[in-house]
Amino acid sequence: MDRMLYVAMGGAKQILTQQAATAHNLANAATHGYRAETHAFRVAPVIGDGLPTRAHVADASTGTDFSQGPIQQTGRDLDVAIQGEGWFAVQTAAGEEVYTRSGNFQTDSTGQLVTHNGMTVLGDGGPISLPPNANVVVARDGTVSAVPQGQSAVQVLGKLKLVNPSAADLQRGDDGLFRLRDGGSADADATVAVTSGALEGSNVNVVEAMVNMIALSRSFEMHMKFLENAEANDRQASSVLTTAR
Repeated sequence: MDRMLYVAMGGAKQILTQQAATAHNLANAATHGYRAETHAFRVAPVIGDGLPTRAHVADASTGTDFSQGPIQQTGRDLDVAIQGEGWFAVQTAAGEEVYTRSGNFQTDSTGQLVTHNGMTVLGDGGPISLPPNANVVVARDGTVSAVPQGQSAVQVLGKLKLVNPSAADLQRGDDGLFRLRDGGSADADATVAVTSGALEGSNVNVVEAMVNMIALSRSFEMHMKFLENAEANDRQASSVLTTAR
């Protein structure tokens, strides 16, 4: 009974955590460049006074599915998708360099290239500014060029900072952006390639996530049933002891 309680209690708690992660993935199924969050369980023994049979469930690792999402053609000049591995380097309002796969860029009031939520898109030499009403072209290597209105000459405005750090060196933040674990900045990687006029979709498999949510719900119900059985067994044991006295 002692072991049943710990297993059922720990399992139910961790299933709720995984349900929350699955729900978060489903909520971001339409978010450009989103990377699905993954969880893994393991059994952990309880150290301390009591029987050595006690154990509980622990969330062994919170990881990320780094597989590429589908590429959707948009035809918009400032929509950029990374082909294969790699990340866009952007800067938060606090000046921190972070990484994203979402390439639906735009310009702010000063003409600076920013993300859809206003973060600065970094180039190899810093932020990139675009002339007003210009035709913008992003090359495969991330070079940003433009033909200003009323002119025929092409101006090279900068080159997107494209990086490709090891997945083991990256950690996901609460804002959904990725950072280097050591807090540093990744070097630009010339091998990262992009496609202009396209966006990468989320890599969340909606059908798989829904099936997983149903399975987790049934597993949670099973753990609750274990707790009910343990309670019933405890009542019966107390009744037997009372009668024996």
